[in-house]
Amino acid sequence: MDSSNMTDIVEDLYRKIKVLNEQIWESRATVPQIERWLDNYTGAFETIETERQQALFLLSHFMYFGDKETRELLRSLYRDSYKYPIIRSIRQEAGDTDDVAFIEQRFAGELLQTRFLGVGNPAESGTHLLYYYRQENELHKSQFINSHEIFTYSSTSVSLRNPQITRYVFIDDLAGSGTQAHQYSKSLVETIKELKPDARVSYHVMFATSEALTFIRDNTSFDDVSAVFTLDPSFKCFDSTSRYFRNEAPASLANARSFAEFYGRAICSGHPLGFKAGQLLLGFHHNTPDNTLPIFWVDTETPPWHPIFRRYPKIEW
Repeated sequence: MDSSNMTDIVEDLYRKIKVLNEQIWESRATVPQIERWLDNYTGAFETIETERQQALFLLSHFMYFGDKETRELLRSLYRDSYKYPIIRSIRQEAGDTDDVAFIEQRFAGELLQTRFLGVGNPAESGTHLLYYYRQENELHKSQFINSHEIFTYSSTSVSLRNPQITRYVFIDDLAGSGTQAHQYSKSLVETIKELKPDARVSYHVMFATSEALTFIRDNTSFDDVSAVFTLDPSFKCFDSTSRYFRNEAPASLANARSFAEFYGRAICSGHPLGFKAGQLLLGFHHNTPDNTLPIFWVDTETPPWHPIFRRYPKIEW
């Protein structure tokens, strides 16, 4: 590719990124920030110009969900995964009644017997989202608990702290591989079900890969698993069905993958394409998932690497 064509492509990419930054990305990627991020690419894989063009191409496809979008997703998650299924069940049990007062009264009773929890420790994104979830769905703070509040422990036994609770709903932002949901099932859900077999335990997530949903449904004790948005394999950047390389791109899929792996291996050796090779181009207002390509979010001094969508906190595998 001659230099004039490369210059035209880079200019087009900058224009696209500028629009995304102003309209969607909440000004997280200004020109100075992009330039600092591009300084990571030193020509160790191919020419500096080619590397930076590839980096800009990948950045131009980055999906970012800001504060407004996240809150809307959490409203949808509550409505479609929690509220509407319960209302449908109430109506069916009452002969498809349309008695609004009756339905509201029964739903209020179900809600009182529900506790919402985040996935992860109090510093992680699943728990962080509960604040927005409560606000947007006008729920009382007493309906939200930490995972350690589910049980009461003695020297010889474990029991449910509140046996009257019939539903436990775990909230998360992304299920990329299903690993964390599986861990929660083993450490918490199986114990809940042993102590109260008729308790309904749910896993509700804003985004999930289709592979993660299948894995969680097949390998955990959750009674229902649902996502607002399912990411099929085409959302994996370098999958054979990748949506990002369907039209003419400045590099082949194979070459772009080799480029991302080369730098990903230097800054995140165990997972150069994201946790369990997630290959996502995805970030949120509150954090960037570790399933996303590390070249976007790693922040290290050794080797030096400046992120464009930093991940909080740093992940150590």
